[in-house]
Amino acid sequence: MTTTTPTRKAKREFGDLLVEKEIITADQLLSALEILSREPHEKRRKLPQVLVDDLHVDRDLVYEEIADYYAFRKLHIKEDELNDETLAFIRKQLNALPATVRGMALEFRALAYTMDPDRPERLFVVTPDPTRKEVYSIARAFPFQKFEICYVKLKQWEDLWQRVNITRSGYADLESDARDRRAELEEDVEMYEQELEEEINRSGLVDLVENVFIDAVRMGASDIHVIPRGEKRTEFYFRVDGKLTLWYANTESRAEAVSAVVKDRAMNLDRFERNSAQDGFAQFIIDRKTVRFRVSVIPTVGRELKSKYESIVIRVLQEPQFSTRLEDVGFDPYSLGAFRKAITKPYGMIIVTGPTGSGKSTTLFSALRTIMDPSLNVITVEDPVEFFIEGARQVKLNPKLDFEGALRAILRHDPDIVMVGEIRDRLTAEMAIKLANTGHLTLSTLHTNDAASAVSRLYKMGVEPFLIAYSINIILAQRLVRKLCDRCKVPVDEPDLEALIKLGMKEEEVADAKLYRPVGCISCLKGYKGRTAIYEALPFTKTIRQFILKAGDIVDDEAIRQEGLRRGMQSLRFSGLQLVRRGITTLEEIAAVTMEDDE
Repeated sequence: MTTTTPTRKAKREFGDLLVEKEIITADQLLSALEILSREPHEKRRKLPQVLVDDLHVDRDLVYEEIADYYAFRKLHIKEDELNDETLAFIRKQLNALPATVRGMALEFRALAYTMDPDRPERLFVVTPDPTRKEVYSIARAFPFQKFEICYVKLKQWEDLWQRVNITRSGYADLESDARDRRAELEEDVEMYEQELEEEINRSGLVDLVENVFIDAVRMGASDIHVIPRGEKRTEFYFRVDGKLTLWYANTESRAEAVSAVVKDRAMNLDRFERNSAQDGFAQFIIDRKTVRFRVSVIPTVGRELKSKYESIVIRVLQEPQFSTRLEDVGFDPYSLGAFRKAITKPYGMIIVTGPTGSGKSTTLFSALRTIMDPSLNVITVEDPVEFFIEGARQVKLNPKLDFEGALRAILRHDPDIVMVGEIRDRLTAEMAIKLANTGHLTLSTLHTNDAASAVSRLYKMGVEPFLIAYSINIILAQRLVRKLCDRCKVPVDEPDLEALIKLGMKEEEVADAKLYRPVGCISCLKGYKGRTAIYEALPFTKTIRQFILKAGDIVDDEAIRQEGLRRGMQSLRFSGLQLVRRGITTLEEIAAVTMEDDE
């Protein structure tokens, strides 16, 4: 997490608020701003510190106002809440921290206090100054996936620490030792970062990394992988048409230097943080087009224990190069007709299923662009927002706005069409279904292997059968398969007829099949170029709704699937085999992404 120093305007706005509430006078505000203007930029304090330390304004009044201004939760620690169990929890979390971080926790006054009673997976970290960036570094070091910084009064924090540490003198000694250790560590870190910066300037890494972004876009890569393989070896891979391919191996620079340059190119990443996972983003203009990138960084272990390696994966978020016509996405005639009928209904739910990277978002965006018009209010809820949709209002989730809060707000925002990025749990599912049942067309995705199993997945989440039965219009399962290169593919002289029949092709179809195999040429990647989708469309009929309503402890996926096939649904395997017959892809591709129809 990166932080920026507040501008003089921001300080003035907060100062004006304090004046308005009569916490300080206008003269005190001017005096504080004057003091700040004389301080060197690298050592400049914050406005509240000057008000409290130099002008002796009541600390609690100032920092309580800060908590309100930045929407920090305020806690009041009561004496009777500090039982042995609570104190033991705080001691345990403090002692589990590395010595350096523990010293920071004492110096910057941050303690793990308790778990959020409403969300047990979230830790409350209490501090009398929630604006310190160091507090966030400390909070990230606690072994919890989620945390919330909470404000407490300084006296309450000190009383809490005294109860945790028993004696005040012990705190003073520990704090002194921690400061000494921090000073030594900061010296080492400063020297290390200076050496790293010199290496970056010498090696031309900046040009290399910028070329990585450019080449990935030009090659149509969906992801860039930056993988440290040793102290002085970093490999760059591109995922093109679903397969990872080595692009370049850098053996001239330290892996840490490569990671530092990549992180410098992105926003919301702390270059100096190497011990925790981070997520950021970048945006560049490449070939006159604005291209966005989503950056994920996680620490990894190498053979050299002294080195701090990081694996980096960058998702390339290019605007999809597809038409708004559903016919151009890759639908077979049956799936196209069923899907078009479902999305043109005034309400109900559309669910697209498949694994990560199977093109679900592309299908949904194509559907939205097909049915959107200026008379409709279209709202999307995504995390993150991958593509901008002209004419839609796109909501990005953040620590203060989760799926539940966003969906509740959307209900009051007069929507016609809502797209929910992903159904993750029962709460998200029920909120999305509520939207579908209250006169809105709702589109979303789910991770299941086929269309029929999406029903049992929702059932296992705890969604009531009648809600599932009467809210869903269609479930669409899909996969992406690589297409043969038209320039170099060659016919298969003697097709394996037995394999074709085993995979599900009928004997009369085998005779008409035009099978091809990959070769490889200058315009493709090992004989393949581009990808297309295969679909399995399951519209909800009266019979399927009755199957769901009559479900007992389990939903009969197979009965639902057989009813869909009886009505004309094509399985993923069957859909893929039609592409094989037409010479668009290969048996190996279809076998790799689909299961046998009787499994």
